[in-house]
Amino acid sequence: MRSSRPPLTQMLLLPLPLLLAPLFLSPPGAGGAQTPNATSEGCQIIHPPWEGGIRYRGLTRDQVKAINFLPVDYEIEYVCRGEREVVGPKVRKCLANGSWTDMDTPSRCVRICSKSYLMLENGKVFLTGGDLPALDGARVDFRCDPDFHLVGGSRSVCSQGQWSSPKPHCQVNRTPHSERRAVYIGALFPMSGGWPGGQACQPAVEMALEDVNSRRDILPDYELKLIHHDSKCDPGQATKYLYELLYNDPIKIILMPGCSSVSTLVAEAARMWNLIVLSYGSSSPALSNRQRFPTFFRTHPSATLHNPTRVKLFEKWGWKKIATIQQTTEVFTSTLDDLEERVKEAGIEITFRQSFFSDPAVPVKNLKRQDARIIVGLFYETEARKVFCEVYKERLFGKKYVWFLIGWYADNWFKIYDPSINCTVDEMTEAVEGHITTEIVMLNPANTRSISNMTSQEFVEKLTKRLKRHPEETGGFQEAPLAYDAIWALALALNKTSGGDGRSGVRLEDFNYNNQTITDQIYRAMNSSSFEGVSGHVVFDASGSRMAWTLIEQLQGGSYKKIGYYDSTKDDLSWSKTDKWIGGSPPADQTLVIKTFRFLSQKLFISVSVLSSLGIVLAVVCLSFNIYNSHVRYIQNSQPNLNNLTAVGCSLALAAVFPLGLDGYHIGRNQFPFICQARLWLLGLGFSLGYGSMFTKIWWVHTVFTKKEEKKEWRKTLEPWKLYTTVGLLVGMDVLTLTIWQIVDPLHRTIETFAKEEPKEDIDVSILPQLEHCSSKKMNTWLGIFYGYKGLLLLLGIFLAYETKSVSTEKINDHRAVGMAIYNVAVLCLITAPVTMILSSQQDAAFAFASLAIVFSSYITLVVLFVPKMRRLITRGEWQSEAQDTMKTGSSTNNHEEEKSRLLEKENRELEKIIAEKEERVSELRHQLQSRQQLRSRRPPLTPPEGPGVLPRGPPELPDRLSCDGSRVHLLYK
Repeated sequence: MRSSRPPLTQMLLLPLPLLLAPLFLSPPGAGGAQTPNATSEGCQIIHPPWEGGIRYRGLTRDQVKAINFLPVDYEIEYVCRGEREVVGPKVRKCLANGSWTDMDTPSRCVRICSKSYLMLENGKVFLTGGDLPALDGARVDFRCDPDFHLVGGSRSVCSQGQWSSPKPHCQVNRTPHSERRAVYIGALFPMSGGWPGGQACQPAVEMALEDVNSRRDILPDYELKLIHHDSKCDPGQATKYLYELLYNDPIKIILMPGCSSVSTLVAEAARMWNLIVLSYGSSSPALSNRQRFPTFFRTHPSATLHNPTRVKLFEKWGWKKIATIQQTTEVFTSTLDDLEERVKEAGIEITFRQSFFSDPAVPVKNLKRQDARIIVGLFYETEARKVFCEVYKERLFGKKYVWFLIGWYADNWFKIYDPSINCTVDEMTEAVEGHITTEIVMLNPANTRSISNMTSQEFVEKLTKRLKRHPEETGGFQEAPLAYDAIWALALALNKTSGGDGRSGVRLEDFNYNNQTITDQIYRAMNSSSFEGVSGHVVFDASGSRMAWTLIEQLQGGSYKKIGYYDSTKDDLSWSKTDKWIGGSPPADQTLVIKTFRFLSQKLFISVSVLSSLGIVLAVVCLSFNIYNSHVRYIQNSQPNLNNLTAVGCSLALAAVFPLGLDGYHIGRNQFPFICQARLWLLGLGFSLGYGSMFTKIWWVHTVFTKKEEKKEWRKTLEPWKLYTTVGLLVGMDVLTLTIWQIVDPLHRTIETFAKEEPKEDIDVSILPQLEHCSSKKMNTWLGIFYGYKGLLLLLGIFLAYETKSVSTEKINDHRAVGMAIYNVAVLCLITAPVTMILSSQQDAAFAFASLAIVFSSYITLVVLFVPKMRRLITRGEWQSEAQDTMKTGSSTNNHEEEKSRLLEKENRELEKIIAEKEERVSELRHQLQSRQQLRSRRPPLTPPEGPGVLPRGPPELPDRLSCDGSRVHLLYK
């Protein structure tokens, strides 16, 4: 058993305040060999004694290592490890002269002998040669009280922490066997069933009765006798035999059931007959309820005693998620409820809880499906074989799994033939390999003598000889020491009740089922029990349950190996470091999920970045060309300032490719929101400047050349500030929207999680792919606003470009190229936006679509708008401005052509005016001619004169006038 004292390195108390820290630091150059100076250095540090330590109050371990002297009035305290005591001064103080107090007397850690030898029941102990505690050289002499005689040596000497002879005891002078009065015990032993513990516990009880009845100092006037039945661990069968025990003579002074289910029945009914119930094999936590079971005691600890040990092991191996499977009985249900409360306090989660009544097949499959790794199994031995047969079928064993079972199964429980399962011994052995058991320490690990004057090993040997078969094949062999000590606990309690210890008592033979007084005295005597048994120290808590240590074992190579002990009262885990794991180390409590981010392909990112960089260079070249040649009339007629904005917008859009491709591979989490905002602003402003300037041109052309005839004079003038105002409005809308978005609902880093993936290697991990996104709480709303507004703008641009495809104007001479660029941008944007939303979970595809759409649309826009201008200026040599061209030739070619066009247009308008006037005059003359013809038709015809030379009668003027009018009409249309 490992000592519960802390190691020396843990004996240092809390550090002093920082203000005092300089007092404990050695000055530069101070060494341990120097003579101490009382006023400056204090006392030289003292080294601790062997097997001991010094508690330096207020100093940490590192501070102790760093100092050589301690200040005046500083106190140190000696402490010892293990079963040792300080001999000599325990506390020393630093004096002003640089020395410690009582330096003439050394302080040593001396081993002490057991203090139990300083007390003798029914006798006296005389200590000579030393003071308390017993040190080396001390001697004790034992004397018994009257009517008692000493059994064992009368003297023992302490040497190196051990007494020279076993402790004796005082035994009463016993009444002859024939004159003793019988006291009957009613017992129910489960010889079969879920837990066949009676196979070994019944022989152990018979052994204890023989040993007790042979003692003269315990119940000298009485003889304990046993009346027992086979309960088969079945409450129904137990009810039958309980009835026989109670209603058949002789009267039983106490009842001793075995299984928890049987003990629950017996303990609940026993109080009606004023009977004490003492169980040797019941572990159900429900039996700790004193209101329900007021007279119940048990030498078998509660099953909840396993739970602190399990929680300690979970913490030791770092497990935070466990699963459970239980048989649906009260003992296991209540144990699991207690475990659930304890793990919750420790920050551990029971992720999956399964139960079964008889067939565990479905629950085991569920454990497999839920990826349970650390599994606590609570069931009887017969059901354990069924469970692990299913475990083998589901492959729920091996290096990935750990099973926690109850330790009171037979050592070869998995090898025992069971017709209810269809698994071989080899399969069962493979399935159970490596599981952990927690078992109450039922056999004293120390080789000390118990109250029966037997060691635990002597008891095992004696019981093994008494059994009729091998211990591993005998149910309840592990619980046999508890059954043996149960009889001793009962005998000692009855001995106190009857006055066998020399005090006045009652007559046990007067007990009956209506005698509450004797029951109360037996209860008090039982409640105060405290003795050394073969199972260890026997003492009961307030609920009547035994308090004990827990043994931790692991099945290694088909046999159980001890790997540690746990004392829950002191929270002390003694670890032997003999645990072995199939995988070399304890498995994880769940499939280890490795979170891996899906980063953008660097080859793709670099390729697109190069294209984007070249595009920015192209935009700068185009911008420089446009600014440099802004004085050229051909460039001036293309609204160069708007073209400059288009080049700047293309540059911003191309620059957005870089933050669009940055992810966790390049930047940290803190920089991600900034990158998200950079993407949004660069793309938004780039689109507004680039597309907005082109949209403004095409909008003006469409507006001017679709006016009514009376407003065509608008074509003669073009005010640039109106164009710049339109672009400014478009950019301002984007800036306002982006600002509100950034303030109200800023973009941040979000993680998209995908389905888990199995690694190619055979390792117990699962890969959880994740992808980083820029998002906000109302992301869909903002995207809807942006996409809706931009989409309408794109569709309107396509419409305007189509409407103005045949228009020709010198005020904006590149509007056809602008229309082509708008077609390109609109089509690419309308296709790319929904595609990237669909492919958002595929980082490479989404980036490729978005970035290449930006690159291609920018390239095409720059080429369509600027390359034709460069080509024209290079091929035609139109590098001079209008003023320079006039100085050289008197008039420029462009100006001449435009002037000629204006003159022709003016002449055409004048001719149209003349034609309109002539047509009006022709209409008037025709009307007069028609009127004259009507007058002529109403006159009588004239008789022509006879003879030659006579003119005909009629109006003489008409031919002349007709002739005149005809010549006038001719002149009008000449």
